[in-house]
This record gives sequence, structure tokens and C-alpha cells, in this order.
Amino acid sequence: MKLYRLLTLGLLVACGREGHIGKPPDFTPTMESTEHSAMLFPGLPMSAPTHGVADAASLWSGERASLLGDRRAMRRGDIMTVVIEIDEKAEISNSSSRSRDGSESLGVPQLFGIPQRLDEGFAPGATSANAVSINSSSQSTGDGSVRRNEKLTLRVAATVTQILPNGVLEISGSQEVRVNFEIRELLVTGFVRPEDISRQNEITYDKIASARVSYGGRGQISDMQQPRIGQQILDVILPF
Repeated sequence: MKLYRLLTLGLLVACGREGHIGKPPDFTPTMESTEHSAMLFPGLPMSAPTHGVADAASLWSGERASLLGDRRAMRRGDIMTVVIEIDEKAEISNSSSRSRDGSESLGVPQLFGIPQRLDEGFAPGATSANAVSINSSSQSTGDGSVRRNEKLTLRVAATVTQILPNGVLEISGSQEVRVNFEIRELLVTGFVRPEDISRQNEITYDKIASARVSYGGRGQISDMQQPRIGQQILDVILPF
């Protein structure tokens, strides 16, 4: 029974990688993404249109298609550019040292003649005058350091998937690039304020609240860099 369960688990793990065997990994379908749904169903307009035919043909109207129109992403289904430029360095170093020495000695040279009577049964030179003597010593030293250097420069198009009641825009963006048998994917999600979007319809990652940026890959090379599923299970179970 246990062997059957192990074989079933192995087959389930292998099914997740069947798209990598003998061919490049498949792209993630875009027709089922939240970005595609937002573009198909942009939602109701914020206000009823009041312009006429003359206003639509004017170059100076406030519409988005006009010469001075605001083309920034404002509605559900609109697209903006997210600029990710991460260049961070962190270095932390600390050390601690502790030592302690202790000594205790207890002697009973005279106690109603009892030590002298005990000495008679001891070997020559032995005495019970210094009955107990304890020495202790402990020392602890610790050193730790953290050094991190991260640099990432990327640009990705994100879609407004939802407009919150307070006017904040929820965005989601994905990008996949396949080179030979490896896919590099970039995922970006978060919340932005409309006023933080530049006139070029761009926003930097430091202005995205609850920003989630994922840059990784999947394919044959990524599979080789990961430990086997059995090794991962043993790392969790084994206490040493």
C-alpha cells in the first residue's frame, strides 16, 4: 500500500513536468487570465457621455483620442507600463562574546572529630578536610554577517483589472520569453494611484502598493537546478 502511494505521488509530480520532455515548455494561456477578462468586460462608464459630433471631431476636446487628451490608464482593461529598477545593497555584521568562570570549595577540617575518623579508612595521604571542590568555566562566541546585492531592470505592460471604491487601481501584468527550452517569466501585481501614473503612462515599482514582483523561469534548466522531490521531503522530515 505504501509503495502504491509513493508511485502515485511520483506520477503526480511527473505530470507537472510533462510539457518539458522532448520539447520547450508551453506558454501560459492568455485567454484565461485576469488581464484578458478585464479587457473583455471593461465595466460601466464612470459618467454618461455629454459631447456631440462636433466635440468628437475637435482636436481640443477633453477626450482621450484628442490632441490634449489624457491617455493614461484609468479604466478597467487599460494598459500601462511598469518600470522595475531595483538596485539595493544591504550589509549587516554583528558579533557577540561571552565567558564565565566559577569556582566553589567546601572544606570541613573539624566537625566533632568526624573528618579524622573518616581519614583513618582512607589511603595514605587522603583527607576529607576539603570535602567538596567544584570548578566551572563556560565560553560562547558568535559571529554573523549578511551581505546582499540585488539589481534588476525590467519593463512590463500591466493591465488595470479592477477599480477599487476609493479610486485606486489594481493592476496585473505578465511577460513570458522562451529561449530554446527555457521560459523566463515576469509577474507584477499591486495597487497604484491614478495620480502616480506619469504622462507617458508609466509607473515605477516604488509607487506600487503591495507590489509583488516575480522573475523566474521554468524548463529543463530550472528542473536541473531544483532538488528532487524525494530529497525535499527528506529535508522536511529528517530532524538532523
